[in-house]
This record gives sequence, C-alpha cells and structure tokens, in this order.
Amino acid sequence: MQVIQEGAEVWGQDRPDLGGADPGPAFARLFDVHAPQLRRYLARRVGTETADDLVAETFLVALRRRESYRPELGTARSWLYGIATNLLRHQVRSELRGLQATARLAHAGELSHAAHDGRVAEQVDAQTRAAQLAGALAQLSPADRDTLLLVSWAGLDPAEVAEVLGIPPGTVRSRLHRIRRWLRTNAPAQNTKEAQTP
Repeated sequence: MQVIQEGAEVWGQDRPDLGGADPGPAFARLFDVHAPQLRRYLARRVGTETADDLVAETFLVALRRRESYRPELGTARSWLYGIATNLLRHQVRSELRGLQATARLAHAGELSHAAHDGRVAEQVDAQTRAAQLAGALAQLSPADRDTLLLVSWAGLDPAEVAEVLGIPPGTVRSRLHRIRRWLRTNAPAQNTKEAQTP
C-alpha cells in the first residue's frame, strides 16, 4: 500500500501523492480503479460515446493539473468526479435539450399505449415513465441535477458530493431533501424512487 506522509497526517491509496516526477504508476492505478465507475456515471448523463470522451478528458485534465491535487482536502475519487462534473457542465445544454425533447414526446402522446403484446406494453410504460422523469430532471437547476445524479447515478455519498461540488456536506443533504420532496410532487411515484436509489 502506498502511503505518503504530510505533516502529521498519513494518506493511503485513496489520497495518493500525484506530484512526483513519474506520475504514470499513480495515474494508471487511478484509471484502473475509478474510470469504469466514472464512465458508467457519465454514460447515464450523456451517452456512452460522449462518456468515453469525457473520461479520457477527465484524466488528461487531472494529469495536467496533478500539482493542484491536495489529499488533505479530499479523496482522489472526489477530485476526479469534480473534474468530470466541470467538464460535464459544458454538456449541460445538450443534455437539457435531450431531456426536454424526451419530455415533449411523453406529453405529445407520441409513445403509443395501444399494444397487444405484454412486453411491448411494458416497454411503452417504461419509456413513458422515463420521459416523465426526464421532464422533471430537466426542470431542476444544474446544481440540483448534479447533486441528485452524483448520488443516485454515480453512487457518491453526500460527503463526496460536497468535495466534488466544493460545498459543505450539510448543503448537499439539504439539497437532496429538497430535490426529493420536489420530485415526489413533480414526477411519477415509481420514477421518484428510481431517482433516489443510489
């Protein structure tokens, strides 16, 4: 286990020293450990093709800015998700347009409910619920959407989300409470449960 000493504090592998002369091994380990989860999270937000690009860009930015990483301020995982979230914000406009278009499909009735096959009917119901949830997510502010999706899709806990977004953990918890209450009112019951599931 790689351990570095900084003052009186000892940091383990979740807070590696990235400022060394040869960052290759540390970044290879970071990539192996965090890239698959980061890719899954980003793919849910922007699709697999864009997620692949964002993961690559996240690690390039991290490598270029490795001297700015401070283990005493948070884990490497949180730091990487913070970089990815900032890159993702550039994608927010297209994500928002996609959510709004999906919601319009549901409201326009373009998803047919008249199907004779049970499987087709289930798919249509699932698409309708997804469209309704997409509409609700599209109405959230970017900060609220990032907070909710970092918890529900990326599986980060509120303390990690706080590190990613640079806000206090209490703010994350109060945001999540407010967002979930809002979703209970503005999204179908089944989809609200899906959005809350880490």
